[in-house]
Amino acid sequence: MSRIGKMPIPLPKGVEVKVTGRQVDVKGPKGQLSHAVPGGVTVRVEEQTVLVERANNSKPQRAFHGLARALIANAVAGVTEGFQKNLEIHGVGYRAELKGKSLVFQLGYSHPVEYPVPVGIDVAVDRNTKISIKGIDKQQVGQVAAELRSLRPPDVYKLKGVRYENERLRKKAGKTGAA
Repeated sequence: MSRIGKMPIPLPKGVEVKVTGRQVDVKGPKGQLSHAVPGGVTVRVEEQTVLVERANNSKPQRAFHGLARALIANAVAGVTEGFQKNLEIHGVGYRAELKGKSLVFQLGYSHPVEYPVPVGIDVAVDRNTKISIKGIDKQQVGQVAAELRSLRPPDVYKLKGVRYENERLRKKAGKTGAA
């Protein structure tokens, strides 16, 4: 049996879970999320817990069992606490600023890079070099952070670029000159 899939999901106060067919709707103080449940996996709500069960023990069913449970648990956590990712910008002249509903970056290119912030995501810029991304959907927060990082990935020779807050980089040695 799946270790993750068989664990019940506790529901905090103020969170409602409604199951209609293969659709699970989670509503809480920060918003509402819905996920489709894969075939062969059933979800039921008992008192203040959500239980996820599978139809049989085939390998795909075991994988979907854990996946469905993790998605519902992330939805419950998202509507109660939310998710956050932090990015840092390193490099001389590299900076970001928030203009309306878009982020404008100066990343050493010949032009500024503009990134429109998607709906459901809150972005804050601190001291032009620290970016905080918040939202209730874990996948969307991670996707936005990955897209912002890909605008100028960290350079392993100079350690410049956009990186996650606690990302560790190992500086590579450059070419050595002829002796």
